[in-house]
Order: sequence, then structure tokens, then C-alpha cells
Amino acid sequence: MGGVLAAAALSCSAQAGPGEQRQLQLEHLLRQDCGSCHGLRLTGGLGPALTPQALAGKPRELLVATITHGRPGTPMPNWDAVLSAQDIAWLADRLLQGHPLP
Repeated sequence: MGGVLAAAALSCSAQAGPGEQRQLQLEHLLRQDCGSCHGLRLTGGLGPALTPQALAGKPRELLVATITHGRPGTPMPNWDAVLSAQDIAWLADRLLQGHPLP
């Protein structure tokens, strides 16, 4: 029984997302790095808009894959070399929920 509870607790903590300090770093990345191409308010620029309205109807998995692998033939880089899968999932969810404007 203890093993089941430990596994459940581990599973929940793994799904909880990055800690508060890491979330602040990721918010900064959204503003500075993503914003440099997608616009400071993420309403578009060199890259497309990343607002909830612009992302509506797009599968979360597509957003995760784009952040992870980039888009070959475009300026969109892959981020899997510097971000964990957990970071990328958190960023995708944050964008779909509506990233707060700077």
C-alpha cells in the first residue's frame, strides 16, 4: 500500500509543473525570447500570434511539438536543448490559458 501511495505522490509531483522560481524564469523567456519574434504582447511579428484566440482549435500537442522541435525552414528554433519536457509543457499550457501581458 505504501508503494502505491508513494507512486501516486511521485506522479502528482511530476505533473505539478515547474516550481515557482522556474515559472518566473519561463515567464521571462516568454516575454524576452518568444516576444522578440512573436511580438512583445505575443500578438504577432516575425512569428505568428500566440494569444489564446490565435491558438484556439490548435491541439496542445502541436504547440508542444513546435516548441520542442522548432519549425525547419523558419526562424522558429527548437527549444529541447535548453528546456525540459516539463518546461515546454508548462509553456504550452500557459500560452493556451493566456499569458499575462508584460
